[in-house]
Amino acid sequence: MHTSHTSSQRRIDRALVLGGGGSTGNAWLIGVIAGLASTGLDVASADLTIGTSAGATAAAQLTGDSPAALFEAALAAPPMRLGPGSSQSDGSRPVASQSDGSRPVTSHLEALTRTIAASADLADFRRRIGTHALEREADSDDSWSSGWRDTVAARLPRAHWPRDREILLTTVDARTGVPRGFSRGDRLDLIDAVAASCASGLPYRIGDHAYLDGGFRANAENADLAAGAERVLVLSPFGGRSLHPEDWGTHLAAQVDALRAGGSRVEVIVPDAESEHLFGSSAMNPSLRPDAARAGFETGREQAPRIQALWNE
Repeated sequence: MHTSHTSSQRRIDRALVLGGGGSTGNAWLIGVIAGLASTGLDVASADLTIGTSAGATAAAQLTGDSPAALFEAALAAPPMRLGPGSSQSDGSRPVASQSDGSRPVTSHLEALTRTIAASADLADFRRRIGTHALEREADSDDSWSSGWRDTVAARLPRAHWPRDREILLTTVDARTGVPRGFSRGDRLDLIDAVAASCASGLPYRIGDHAYLDGGFRANAENADLAAGAERVLVLSPFGGRSLHPEDWGTHLAAQVDALRAGGSRVEVIVPDAESEHLFGSSAMNPSLRPDAARAGFETGREQAPRIQALWNE
């Protein structure tokens, strides 16, 4: 179990946190980073990148292609109507959905709300989510993990962990509810680590172990894993929102406060008000990826002076 990746011997200067957010969230993350890069600000080569769900996909994509190239690919995403079993175009699991992808997300949120209400605390919530996921797996065939691995592999420009930077991808053990972070030192394929982090409602199997989406660890960002870094930039497609009770301490604002209390300088970028409609119930609609990418790009350019002061001064 990883609690603070930066507690190792090497001190981390710059940490980049890429939160979850579905198909549109992945495109927005790429857009923000490309927008920052267009002003000469390179955040993609952070000493440590922490990726959760769609953010895990983005973290892996950025190790094998430039932000500009990934941004252009997001803009080229064709409008799609999703049928049963269709795959999303970022790091989120395939879902059978209506054409706009909104109903499965709404149902997922409703189920999460019920589970949270029944949970005594965060650990109990993760155990319950794991139990539900394994029950769903038992009612399905055994082909999902292999098919999901192929889908994730097709999205990544490279299949190997980078050696010039550290990447930590979040997930949760489905059987125990214990958080797990994967990095190069685990000697696990990058594809499997990404596939586990963005597995969403079904468990992803690696050998004898089953893993859940990293968003179930604490929240969509898991910014607490950057504890000890000198500078932390958090990109949050969901704007730091959380369904959890505040006393669980998982809200992004609480994690940012804790990071700052520990001595880190922290800045957060969230979508602007005009683009909020691209997320939430629309997060799984791949036809909105170009709009999300453009919105992220403009936000990145606008926020560049503020982030420059954090990153390079």
